[in-house]
Amino acid sequence: MEKKQKTKAEAKTKETRKKSQEQKISADAKSEIKVGTRGRIFEGIVTKKFPKRIVIEFERMIYVRKYERYARLKTKIHARLPEIMEKDINVGDLVKLHECRPLSKIIHFVVIQKLKDAAEVGK
Repeated sequence: MEKKQKTKAEAKTKETRKKSQEQKISADAKSEIKVGTRGRIFEGIVTKKFPKRIVIEFERMIYVRKYERYARLKTKIHARLPEIMEKDINVGDLVKLHECRPLSKIIHFVVIQKLKDAAEVGK
């Protein structure tokens, strides 16, 4: 009797594991393919938005030895916008990017998270 009960319990746990694995697989199939990240992390303000990518821009100061002064340079980076975040991110928002493998000729970064809304950034 005890062996039969154990086998029934084991069968139930196996079924629940299979169901959870099937749910994960179906969820992964619906969502976008995961891209591994590595390297540098940047924060910047979204200047342009396209269907699957965004352009961020941030300023940095560099020292020009010839003139013994600092110059302000703007850098633009193109980043992949995951489908999950497409509705949340708009022009003017502050976002965080992480470097990944080259996804296209110009896209080498992926959006990780939204830090602030456009209204909060402007303050």
